[in-house]
Amino acid sequence: MAAWLTVVGIGEDGYGGLGKAARRALRDARLIVGGTRHLALLPRCIDAERQPWPTPFSLEPVLARRGQPVCVLASGDPMLYGVGASLAQRLEASELHILPAPSSPSLAAARLGWALQDCRVLSLVGRPLVALQPHIQPGARLLILSQDGQSPAAVAALLTARGFGPSRLQVLEHLGGDDERRLDGQAAAWSISTVAALNLIAVECRATEDAQCLPLTPGLPDHAYRHDGQLTKRDVRAVTLARLAPSPGELLWDVGAGCGSIGIEWMRSHPACRALAVEADPGRQALIEHNRDALGVPGLALVAGHAPDALTGLATPDAIFIGGGVTVPGVLEQCWERLKPGGRLVANAVTLQSEARLVDWRARHGGDLVRLAVAHAQPLGGFDTWRQALPVTLLEARKPLGADA
Repeated sequence: MAAWLTVVGIGEDGYGGLGKAARRALRDARLIVGGTRHLALLPRCIDAERQPWPTPFSLEPVLARRGQPVCVLASGDPMLYGVGASLAQRLEASELHILPAPSSPSLAAARLGWALQDCRVLSLVGRPLVALQPHIQPGARLLILSQDGQSPAAVAALLTARGFGPSRLQVLEHLGGDDERRLDGQAAAWSISTVAALNLIAVECRATEDAQCLPLTPGLPDHAYRHDGQLTKRDVRAVTLARLAPSPGELLWDVGAGCGSIGIEWMRSHPACRALAVEADPGRQALIEHNRDALGVPGLALVAGHAPDALTGLATPDAIFIGGGVTVPGVLEQCWERLKPGGRLVANAVTLQSEARLVDWRARHGGDLVRLAVAHAQPLGGFDTWRQALPVTLLEARKPLGADA
């Protein structure tokens, strides 16, 4: 189908800042859909029907006019956390004509003299504040699209709580418009509760000596988690994640999730990674909910229930980790059956019974068995000695590509 929908990026400079192609598309359109603020920027000479986005937001007013000349107005670059990206998921590329304007991160980088490729562009629009957690790293430069006028104060409070109070905050309001303004300060000293609703927050992350600096690599310190003892310990966790080998966009089942550490670190490896934490114990479910927010992966989905019954109806995984329950009848079999062809299954065992189950499984299905033994130096009188942790037997198996999902 030929292009019938034009998505026009518009900045704070309004209609006057649009190019010829964007103006022509607006003049030729039968319907123009956009936010109330964007529609108000159009001159009276544009005589197309104007329709604000419905509440709650929906693309249906646009999709219902498929094949007719329609324009959509969007802020800046429609493909950067914008409605253009949402429309592209529903339509063929040939149906769309995207006319971007400079995005607010581009304008902010120009004002600040920051190389845009060295910045992390994030959004709080419709997203929880805790999603910023993994990106708060010493020396990082963040460009954050605000949800509203209270977002800068909330970001300042989060930075301070994490030990990043010395971080520099610059709030840029109404970028590209006549009302453009910049507010500057330190996170720990930030005292402005509300700014203009249309703003972007630029952060230069600076840590105190006692700041909580957590790397994105597997094997976070055990003390980073709240747990009741059901925790895959740091060194074993790093090896387990290496065997699971997360890739962007992949889905993990963390079966018998405990406090959620494997699923959390799977998702921290890349923003597009997804995970389901399957856990039956209510107390541990609460620990998972705390840990996923504290460590910045609020998208970790909690599945309450016992495997294998709780696995029914879940999306097909690319990888599965079984941290508990390998001796429960049907758990290994159901996980293997549901695993995507080519997917990875990793299971850990610490008891003789669970280890025997993995040995038997390997004899029938193949895979690698690894014994992990970790010892830590601890005091013994006036000296130090090695204290051996319980050995862990790890099974890694890859489902053949020709197998039925």
